[in-house]
Amino acid sequence: MITPTRPTSQPAGNAASPFAGADLCRLVGFTLPTGAPRSVFEDDIWDFTQVIGMPAYLAKCARRLDFTRITNPRWKTVAKEYAAAQMAPRHEAVRLLPHANRSIKAIGTIYAELLELVRWLNWLTVRGVRHLDEVTEHHCTSFAQYRATHRPNGAKTPHRESVHKLVASAILGLVQYGELFTTDRYREGLRPFAGHTANEVAGADSGPAENKTQPMADEVFQPLLAAALYLVHALAPHLVRELETKWHQDAARTSLPSSALADPAALEEVLRRHVTDRRPFHLLPARTKIRTWGLGNEDPLARVNLRAIAHEAGKGNFGPQLLGQMRSAIEKAVDDAGVAEPFCSDAALMERADGQGAVSWSLPLAERDLRTLTQVVKTAAHLVIVALSGMRQSELREMNVGCRVPPVEAGPGLVRYKLASRVVKDKPLGGVADEWVVVKEAYDAAEVAEQLLGDGADIGDPLVTGPLDRTRFTTFRNWVNGPAGQRLGLAPIPDGPLTARMLRRTLALEIAYRPGGLLAAKVQLKHLSVVTTEGYAARPGGAQAKFLAEVNAEENERNKDLVLTEFRRYQQGHLPAGPGARDLIDFFASVDGQLARTGAEDSVVVDNDQQVRDLLAARAEVLHLGVANYCWFTDPSKALCLKLAGTPEATKPLVGMCDSSRCPQATHHPCHRPVWATSTQTKQAFIGSIARRQKSEKARLQTDLDRDLAVLAAIDATT
Repeated sequence: MITPTRPTSQPAGNAASPFAGADLCRLVGFTLPTGAPRSVFEDDIWDFTQVIGMPAYLAKCARRLDFTRITNPRWKTVAKEYAAAQMAPRHEAVRLLPHANRSIKAIGTIYAELLELVRWLNWLTVRGVRHLDEVTEHHCTSFAQYRATHRPNGAKTPHRESVHKLVASAILGLVQYGELFTTDRYREGLRPFAGHTANEVAGADSGPAENKTQPMADEVFQPLLAAALYLVHALAPHLVRELETKWHQDAARTSLPSSALADPAALEEVLRRHVTDRRPFHLLPARTKIRTWGLGNEDPLARVNLRAIAHEAGKGNFGPQLLGQMRSAIEKAVDDAGVAEPFCSDAALMERADGQGAVSWSLPLAERDLRTLTQVVKTAAHLVIVALSGMRQSELREMNVGCRVPPVEAGPGLVRYKLASRVVKDKPLGGVADEWVVVKEAYDAAEVAEQLLGDGADIGDPLVTGPLDRTRFTTFRNWVNGPAGQRLGLAPIPDGPLTARMLRRTLALEIAYRPGGLLAAKVQLKHLSVVTTEGYAARPGGAQAKFLAEVNAEENERNKDLVLTEFRRYQQGHLPAGPGARDLIDFFASVDGQLARTGAEDSVVVDNDQQVRDLLAARAEVLHLGVANYCWFTDPSKALCLKLAGTPEATKPLVGMCDSSRCPQATHHPCHRPVWATSTQTKQAFIGSIARRQKSEKARLQTDLDRDLAVLAAIDATT
């Protein structure tokens, strides 16, 4: 692709920007709360943090476009005009540009591209370039090579393909929109990267895109999901009860007076209860300053949380004077009752994940460790939802408290569970509300995620407050593989990449390779096109042609098995029925004769399954499965369905139009008998319910019933 050239003349320095004075939210169509500040084009920071409907996954920093870091003042205006044009492609000044993008770019994409644009412009400034018409092909190539390995923190590690594309897009974007810029632009004739597109510069394949996300390896996926399910269903109820106790204590603590405990009687009562109940005093949290009470590191009370004693006595702190007065009593009580971490000190027993006995669900934990455990269980809940529903990260982040749709009983013993969220990808700002049909495990995981938010969470609050990213997966794996997870009998999770996209791809494969699974996967994954689903469902590579080739190969193997089964039945004296039975019997007889001749010539028995399958392969290639028959599509001119449809040149039968009782290429076998029997029973019931005056209808149904009975009789006779 050749990049178009730009006009020769540079813009006049006093030219007014087509976006001058524009209210950006009104320009783009964003909605703001009443009274919220509104950014205008001239601002150096465009703030969209309060825009209603911004996707939840978008970080707060990505909702602010910051132009202050561009050192050349005239290039600030260039960057603003470029960003505004990306946001408002229908603007009068933009829609006339022949090479401008015609679709609105998301704020997150514009933010990422602006970061690269800032680096590009400042890189030019450092190298003495003051005007864009001084930029050469060498500058463009040099910067792209520099950004290929250099990171903003100074590290030199290769970037992903997406970063290379952003770099190229930032450079080429100033070519595409050059006519729009009012303060500076590239010279005419500049063709960065020899006219190649951003995809080509990044090394992306310009042909049909393959899904590069690999499914998760079974040896990683199985222990990962097993650990997550165990934590959600076995450990989470205990954790929620512990957290509820903590939240209640925290609420009570906030209502305590801030005054220091000075009452010896109240302190003596607290000490007595601890000793009597054999309840250890709380350890002081790690890294807590103890200078408040003048205690040294070697002091016997340095490890005791004196503030917790004060809270238990109804005060907000511990008085130093009372500490000196009651030190001996406190030390004795500590010696008698001991000290321990404040949480999970009396954890109940539960069955280990490997079935090897019961253990306490947790060892005593400090508050910091309890927070870590809570985050691990939250990760487990979110992981189960993604792995069993196929949600994207953006859809997971759009889930709110109350997302669990009330279960619906779909039949006796059958319950349908749904989770509500919003589809954001390829949708207008704010997304589109949708529901995911899920298994009960995912539904229960959403309930656990709600419970872990605490009583302060209201309906409509975000259910997931952070991304399910590499850090959380790593923390989860380290916890499972560490002492805590191994004590619970969890299988270690091997090394290997762990991402939410891999979980989604794994589920796509599991669904798509079942009967009717391709369309089911499209619906479940919320794809716009089944073509996208084909890419997800293909085995490594994701090419649609490869996927279809694999499906055809599997169907061919299935057909060979079916033909072999029918041939063996023929050898046992069980013949097919139907109009095409004679042709099929003749074919089987010829194969049987060929086997006999080959065996006589070679003086060996040639009758193993593989050799027979090879002889039957030609007939397997023309086998098509109907609901109530097999169709042997050997001669299109004989196909009744093609004659009825008026398409005699077709290369495949129209199985949905098959009348197997009359088609000369159809056969009936014992596996089809239940279908015909059900049809017979249904028609008999209808005939019995028809009034006497409806003679024509009754006659028509009776003709169909007679046909079904004849087919049933033929199947029974041949077996």
